[in-house]
Amino acid sequence: MALNYIWIGFFLIAFVVALVKLIVFGDVEVFPEMVASTFEMSKKGFEISLGLTGVLTLWLGIMKIGEKGGVIKIFSKLIGPFFHKLFPELGKDHPAIGSIMMNVAANMLGLDNAATPMGLKAMEEMHATNPKKDTASNAQIMFLVLNTSGLTLLPISVMVFRAQMGAANPSDVFIPILLATFFSTIAGLVAVSIYQKINLFDKVIMAYIGGLTAIIIGIIYLFSQMPKDQITMVSTLSSNIILFSIIILFIVLGLKEKINIYDAFIEGAKGGFDIAIKIIPFLIAILVAIGVFRSSGAMGYIIEGVSVFFGWIGVNTDFIPALPTALMKPLSGSGARGMMVDAMQTYGADSFVGRIASTVQGATDTTFFILAVYFGSVGIKKTRYAVTAGLIADFVGIIASIIIGYLFFHGQ
Repeated sequence: MALNYIWIGFFLIAFVVALVKLIVFGDVEVFPEMVASTFEMSKKGFEISLGLTGVLTLWLGIMKIGEKGGVIKIFSKLIGPFFHKLFPELGKDHPAIGSIMMNVAANMLGLDNAATPMGLKAMEEMHATNPKKDTASNAQIMFLVLNTSGLTLLPISVMVFRAQMGAANPSDVFIPILLATFFSTIAGLVAVSIYQKINLFDKVIMAYIGGLTAIIIGIIYLFSQMPKDQITMVSTLSSNIILFSIIILFIVLGLKEKINIYDAFIEGAKGGFDIAIKIIPFLIAILVAIGVFRSSGAMGYIIEGVSVFFGWIGVNTDFIPALPTALMKPLSGSGARGMMVDAMQTYGADSFVGRIASTVQGATDTTFFILAVYFGSVGIKKTRYAVTAGLIADFVGIIASIIIGYLFFHGQ
């Protein structure tokens, strides 16, 4: 529903701005430029979607090997003690615990096709013991915010789009996204824990959060001590070593489970073409709307206004053109994806703006969409503080993406 209003709003605002430019300033080119942008962006959307097929096919195949090799189960066992502390009202034997851990593990690995069914199942199992059927329980809210915070180890979709848009090293945003999504998740976790009075100083919780935080601080410190010209090189090299090691790990696990590696790859890869085809109408719809909005001059006015404000308070404004992706992210995943693509197309995939937009896109998930799907699936109408906690996670993820982007990419 949110995307419906956003999409209509783009066209209506663009029309009003163009009309004012024509009548007041005599700009006779604005309407022809807007119409031309509809054809240009339609073509671009189709080309991008079609170009995604190969990379999507590859990674979906790799992910299927990992899935059949038992990676999700391994993750579930590793994070099990931590999650028992975050969902105290469920107890260790609640049937939803397994689905929750499987969902989070799948999300961390970027397995959206596996994560969503598990998430819906977890929500249904939690709802079975929820005494107030129209109101979200503590466990359901914690679960939803962990999903909206977007914690992921493999931001495959972002890297796929960067590859299609011509990035020299599509994985150079891997570590920045990992850092930003960590801060987003911690913010959401802390916000919900405060509402639910969960003891974050519990020794198990402290061991997990403290350990991860120490690693993240270490990574940030390491890169902050490097000369600017080395940061991108080291980050890209590290990212690619990690990603290729994951591929090898998945294959080894598949061999251990005695699955047919090749058949598993083919099974997963078959979905690559289907997904690429499915996103064509969505990508074209949002890209055309963004193209019209931009060619009318409306986006330029907004960016300029925000730039003036941040410049006035003394903040470097190089990140401003990436803000549309950030503002769209909580409302619409496909809308934010379109904004990211537009930023890379306009400024370049390897530009500072293109990299910031990519990092923002991978840092969090779409709060309102996830809320509508997960809570809507069990008929919850009273969401309590779920939206507030989810937006806190989004805000922290966006701020972290910008700050980390300056550390890694500014001046490159």
